[in-house]
Amino acid sequence: MLQFAVCDDEPQMAQEIAALLATYLKEHRAEPYAIRQFRDGAALLASGFAPDLAFLDIRMPGMDGLETARQLRQNGSRALLVFVTVLGECVFDAFEVQAFDFLLKPPDPSRFRRMMARAMAALGPGDSLVVQRGNACRVVGFSELAYCEVQGRKIFLHLCDGSLVDYYGRMDALEKRLDSRFFRCHRSYLVNLDCVRGCGDGQAALAQGGSVPVSRLREGDFSRALLRRMRERGH
Repeated sequence: MLQFAVCDDEPQMAQEIAALLATYLKEHRAEPYAIRQFRDGAALLASGFAPDLAFLDIRMPGMDGLETARQLRQNGSRALLVFVTVLGECVFDAFEVQAFDFLLKPPDPSRFRRMMARAMAALGPGDSLVVQRGNACRVVGFSELAYCEVQGRKIFLHLCDGSLVDYYGRMDALEKRLDSRFFRCHRSYLVNLDCVRGCGDGQAALAQGGSVPVSRLREGDFSRALLRRMRERGH
């Protein structure tokens, strides 16, 4: 069950956001969900509620939205954080806590729906990735993704059309976000099995040209995973 928190010291604003959220979820989400409202950050943290998506008012008495976000991250929360702001408030500090998006008061329903569509894609389960770079987001469909490569602290997503999307992240975390069509063929590579057209000599040949390395220790598992995927697709 997905859990949503709305944290705002203005009851009317909290209710408005919660109503927009409930309307969207009823229209687009069949699975159960929970929405809880909190008057401030301290109340949210003290509740033990673990949201998947939290709307945090930046300016609240006592513990404001930014400090609440820092505490959530320090507690290990990986929730998507949407900061609720008024025009002119400084939001640059929000990037240090990996803000997903910003919502201006009063919330625009169309803007809210677009933000929620990206949030639902990020929360999954689904067939796409949401990649965030600074204050911009990019949705990448699994079918668009040929293979993933890590170099240092940076992930490179190689798309089937030859384009490239990069961001800072960890391969282990990315692997958990992908579905069974992807295989970790090398410690630095994840490949879309639907894009593989053959394998041998430590390489997996790709339909769009080129190849990716296959670790010697993973060759057997890779071959079995490829055959299993082909059977699933009816090949």
